[in-house]
Amino acid sequence: MDESTSVNDQNTEGLAKNTLDQKMTVYIWDMDETLIILQSLLNGFYALFFKGSKNVEEGTELGRKWEKHILDLCDKDFFYEQMDKYNEPFLSALSEYDDGRDLSNYNFNQDEFGPPSDDANKRKLAYRHRVIADKYKQGLSGLFDQEMMKQWELLYNMTDKFTDGWFSSARTFLEECATGQDELPVASADGIIDSASRSQRHINVLVTSGALIPSLAKCLLFRLDHILTQENVYSSWEVGKRKCFQLIKERFESPSTRYCVIGDGLEECDAAEFMRWPFIKIDSKPNGSHRFPGLTLRTVGFYLSVVYGNPDPEDDKE
Repeated sequence: MDESTSVNDQNTEGLAKNTLDQKMTVYIWDMDETLIILQSLLNGFYALFFKGSKNVEEGTELGRKWEKHILDLCDKDFFYEQMDKYNEPFLSALSEYDDGRDLSNYNFNQDEFGPPSDDANKRKLAYRHRVIADKYKQGLSGLFDQEMMKQWELLYNMTDKFTDGWFSSARTFLEECATGQDELPVASADGIIDSASRSQRHINVLVTSGALIPSLAKCLLFRLDHILTQENVYSSWEVGKRKCFQLIKERFESPSTRYCVIGDGLEECDAAEFMRWPFIKIDSKPNGSHRFPGLTLRTVGFYLSVVYGNPDPEDDKE
């Protein structure tokens, strides 16, 4: 494995400090009941919102199947049985302890990883984080056999249909946010893309209240990994969302950076208010004002303009 993998991810991705003239928008997302519907499937509330038009038992069964997939992936490929008591806010949090050792023949079952939380065990945890980062980059095709891929695709499509396209529309919207426009920029005949598109960056970041490792598993299973790279996945499980938001601000801070928080919970709302960032509340009820399908870049732009003012004229090209 590459010795530098995940060691400096937080620094290399945080290029804002070196590109102060480049405008940047950072979209900070919640996971459950925002990008995906899961908890309300498990407890039946999602189906109940529709007052009889959706089958509660069907939704609950779909949620249980997802729960099993998540736990199986965590235990089989992400060392979760060994690491469930060692949550970090992001995968490279312990990179300073990673000495870059070649792990191709390393035996993770016999390295006596566990308490106390000393430097030796932090190094062993950093090794595990490095392997998880590499597996995350491979995607599910590198972890599932053909039969498992078929089962997963079937479950995804069934759940997407049950939720009226919530999963696929949320993923499509993430892709739109990543480009800053509804469609990818079109190059001219000479291959040059409009300068307004090149002068801006749009970054999706996940801050989930769940533990880090299951959250990474969810990103893979719900087809979000190609948009939410592993260095852009944060867990507020122990440190809280306000602390995660502060870490993100330190990472991307520049005079030209804007932030927008999108989620369904009170904690991210309060943290966004503390940071003085716009917050868009997602509501999975059928008559919810902001939900999937439905949320648009125009709506997000309105919330951004309330806090940061209207964009410059050249930005109108988006």
